[in-house]
Amino acid sequence: MSTLALGFTLTFVMITIALSKWQKLGLEKDIALGTIRGALQLLFIGYVLHFVFKTNHIGLILLIIAVMIVIATRNAGKRGEGLKGIYWRIAIAIAVTEVLTLSLMLSLHIIESTTQYIIPISGMTIGSSMIVCGLFLNHMNREVASSRGEIEALLALGSTVRQAIQQALQRSVKASMIPTIDGMKTVGVVQLPGMMTGMIIAGANPIEAVRYQILILCAFAASAAITSILLSLLSYNLWFTREMTLK
Repeated sequence: MSTLALGFTLTFVMITIALSKWQKLGLEKDIALGTIRGALQLLFIGYVLHFVFKTNHIGLILLIIAVMIVIATRNAGKRGEGLKGIYWRIAIAIAVTEVLTLSLMLSLHIIESTTQYIIPISGMTIGSSMIVCGLFLNHMNREVASSRGEIEALLALGSTVRQAIQQALQRSVKASMIPTIDGMKTVGVVQLPGMMTGMIIAGANPIEAVRYQILILCAFAASAAITSILLSLLSYNLWFTREMTLK
């Protein structure tokens, strides 16, 4: 893509801003800032990856993955404001998911142990885990609020904290995984995923692109389950006081 063609993509931004202004949504500033910030971030990471791909140094790879986890943790943690200690719990859930997923891919020789494969797949895995964490916390807050009477009744009858909140946990874990599962059901029919589309545009064989996309779909399903279940196990007690009452 030429620089001129890239510049023409701003047309889509202008259309979005115009529609926002027409409908008085008040999103013009956010759209403009989001576009500028996104473009600068992508350009920055593009130059960083260009350098890292050349060096292929393990230290740089680990550093980039660590930065991804930190940023993903901060973003997902905003959904759990007021829950003391939620950030390090999210970090553990995302990090464990990343380590397990990447270790399986490398040990089974599904991908090559090069920067070209490790960083993009790690980014997609961490990003997926971040979304799952945010969804889990959103649903968990709503579940606790709507089931307060039921939870307090179970506590009064002698149930443990885990027993009292178990149903809310299960519903929240399920809800956080639904988008991933629904995406698996419609992929290739309703939508062509970004990774597959990018490979095809870059000139890769469509069959080869499909194989990598299947890998990502399966990895996303496993990472969603691992992340949501692990976060539920680590965080369920945050909705209670030390006296075993709901906050």
